[in-house]
Amino acid sequence: QVQVVESGGGLVQPGGSLRLSCQASGRTFRISNIAWHRQAPGKERELVAGISSGGSTTYADTVKGRFTISRDNAKNTVYLQMNSLKPEDTAVYYCNAHISTNYRTTLWPWGQGTQVTVSS
Repeated sequence: QVQVVESGGGLVQPGGSLRLSCQASGRTFRISNIAWHRQAPGKERELVAGISSGGSTTYADTVKGRFTISRDNAKNTVYLQMNSLKPEDTAVYYCNAHISTNYRTTLWPWGQGTQVTVSS
């Protein structure tokens, strides 16, 4: 079974930056479409950004121009660079692999996520 580890979260002031990492075991990583999702207290989990096996990216409107998703297949890792962070970005961030680039049906069990808190 694939094991997923998200890391890199923390407390940051508005306007600051963080870089999240998602590392997964398994040989299918390089052919997987992978996305970052987030869930804020009292809200449903939502898609933040996705990257296809071929490197095409998609972003939620709320993070376009501020977040960048990238992948390093040699390290089985996907990154999420988050700049110009806002208090509304506060959430637990998770990653998962998906069957298609609509990033709906997941392939991995959900990991524990990494907490991002944006506050002064």
